[in-house]
Amino acid sequence: MDLLDVLFSAGLWAAVLRIATPLILGTLGELLCERAGILNLGIEGIMTFGAMIGWLAVYNGADLWTGMLVAALSGAAFGLLHSLLTVSFGLSQHVSGLGITLFASSLAYYLFRLLVPVVGIPPKILSFQPLNVPGLSDLPFIGPALFTQTAPTYVAMLLAVLMGWVIFRTPLGLAIRMTGETPHAAEAQGINPTAVRYGAVTVGSALMATGGAFLTLSAFDSFIPTMVQGRGWICIALVVFATWRPGRALIGALLFAFFDAFQIRLQTMLTGAIPYQLFLMMPYVLSIAALAATARRARVPQALMQPYRRGER
Repeated sequence: MDLLDVLFSAGLWAAVLRIATPLILGTLGELLCERAGILNLGIEGIMTFGAMIGWLAVYNGADLWTGMLVAALSGAAFGLLHSLLTVSFGLSQHVSGLGITLFASSLAYYLFRLLVPVVGIPPKILSFQPLNVPGLSDLPFIGPALFTQTAPTYVAMLLAVLMGWVIFRTPLGLAIRMTGETPHAAEAQGINPTAVRYGAVTVGSALMATGGAFLTLSAFDSFIPTMVQGRGWICIALVVFATWRPGRALIGALLFAFFDAFQIRLQTMLTGAIPYQLFLMMPYVLSIAALAATARRARVPQALMQPYRRGER
């Protein structure tokens, strides 16, 4: 099999969509937080906890969509905590976010060990199954590549379109953007920047947690404490790559997923010829290069990481 065979294989592009889904959800969540002026470095821990608690709910008898909902609610809870520390108390967004990452990751591992019997092989659940779209799944190449995904993948792509419409085409989106740019100007227009920031961080954190839950409820069928593997940090970089636009965030997530899926297949083709660690590095190195090429042109929300106090300037 040569490179062209790999590039034009339906399996590659099916894997791209599958790998991109948690990145799409996490990036949209982080983007929403930052559009309102709050940097959320708690994303890695929130995704880890969402992966665990969603899986745990299904493991104890809940259906898969309920598991996604439980994960979203847990993410919203961490978002409220981050909002309390950064919006109400005005504490450092960096320190608060890193603290939440450490707390959420440790709590996920603790609860998993406390509530799940210790066994050699992690317990499994029945995860989301690929959908068979009538008339589309049977199409040559396009069918197996695009229309054999699980339901959360299609939901994630729809959410990217929906968020783009909300942020740039609705009064709510205007309020979010004003709060992230000039919260005092938003206050002068009758908008409550504190409420907007609370809402954006809470909803954004819920999206992050569902991105983690996708890993245990769709991509895999069990929970491993290290399974997020830095995806949260990648999402933060993808927000900058996307210049805080949901449509570009979707493209960025797909691009990183392509690099990741492609390197796996290159490892198979070139087994023994090149150390496998170089292939593992490839998606991250290429992502850094893409980020460096776009970061200089990125326009950062002007009030990002700036605490807001009503009546003060």
